[in-house]
Amino acid sequence: MNKDTLILQAYEMARERYAALGIDTDQAIATLEKTPVSLHCWQTDDVMGFESQAGLSGGIQTTGNYPGRARTLDEVRADLEFVKSLLAGTMRVNLHEIYGDFGGQFIDRDQVGVEHFQSWIDWGKSVGMKLDFNSTSFGHPKSGDLSLANPDPAIRAFWIEHTKRCRRIADAMGKAQGDPCIMNIWVHDGLKDLTVERKRYRELLAASLDEILAEDLPDMKSCVEAKLFGIGLESFTVGSHDFYTGYCATRKVIYTLDTGHYEPTENVSDMVSSLLLYVPELMLHVSRPVRWDSDHVTIMNDPTLDLFKEIVRAEALHRAHIGLDYFDASINRIGAYLIGVRATQKCLLQALLEPLQLLRQYEDNGQGFEKLALLEEMKSLPFGAVYDYFNLQHKVPVGEEFIAKVQDYEKTVTSKRL
Repeated sequence: MNKDTLILQAYEMARERYAALGIDTDQAIATLEKTPVSLHCWQTDDVMGFESQAGLSGGIQTTGNYPGRARTLDEVRADLEFVKSLLAGTMRVNLHEIYGDFGGQFIDRDQVGVEHFQSWIDWGKSVGMKLDFNSTSFGHPKSGDLSLANPDPAIRAFWIEHTKRCRRIADAMGKAQGDPCIMNIWVHDGLKDLTVERKRYRELLAASLDEILAEDLPDMKSCVEAKLFGIGLESFTVGSHDFYTGYCATRKVIYTLDTGHYEPTENVSDMVSSLLLYVPELMLHVSRPVRWDSDHVTIMNDPTLDLFKEIVRAEALHRAHIGLDYFDASINRIGAYLIGVRATQKCLLQALLEPLQLLRQYEDNGQGFEKLALLEEMKSLPFGAVYDYFNLQHKVPVGEEFIAKVQDYEKTVTSKRL
């Protein structure tokens, strides 16, 4: 009996098991299929970009030197296309401003325009992947410790102009693709040691953001991202979680939950229901912190699973945007993409396969034993058979088959990048 037949048989049995609990596996697959995951372009090249080869600064760091990183726009795009070819479902691409098509010229960040991303817009259309976007405050001579919160009016104006231009680029992307481009604003602003001017810096950041977001751009959506601290900026972060919670709630801005930006003991999923009461939507940056924001490759672990279960239990999948955000240079970068996307999809699928109606009934009736027992039994139901069938339907590798595909791409493509 061949593998495809075994997968089909396993799915039929799984479908019956779930149906006995009132769960429609076909509907879960359909929802998974149409839920986009935004691939972060910076995994291809360790967040180098094409503005310069200066590398990272501003509180973040890539570790590892695995051979084969993308060095050109064509290589980044080729890697993304290859990754997409091995994945079922809907993929988008998330770009940072430093990945513009600058034609070998230095374009300063307060001068960047739509023309520097037209080739990305055209490429996205040609490969069927819509685009998301990010402003870039790090890795620049004017980055320093403070950008949008800088007391120096000239430096602050530079970064305000940069971010305004990025929003216009995102709007052009959204208009061209007929779907809003989600643009994330994250700034590293903070200080290494004690400060007595916390309120002043936060007033400046709020004022800068207000000016940036004042322009009405109908084909993009802005989101802002909090952080716990940055490397070299350990004592004070201007854009902290409490700052952005208040800012997004009062300005009705999308809140970005980066799963690596919290204390190791915090459960990020617990933020979801509270934020959804006060902000319009959530942007999920799915990562894996080992020691705080270490940006390890996303895997199917309890925090990631809890995050997606909470989104589904809150009936908020239509109010959440999903993107990956890690940059691991210690392993095969293409493999890192595939592990992360597949783990994200598996977590979402498990969330979609919960018998919510029955679980809610148990909770409403005070049947704590029954609820806990059912939650435990769900862990061993054959969701893997459903995921295998999902991939088989789309004629992409099932199970561990993608490993050989990645190895072959390394042998024929990435290993030749010197």
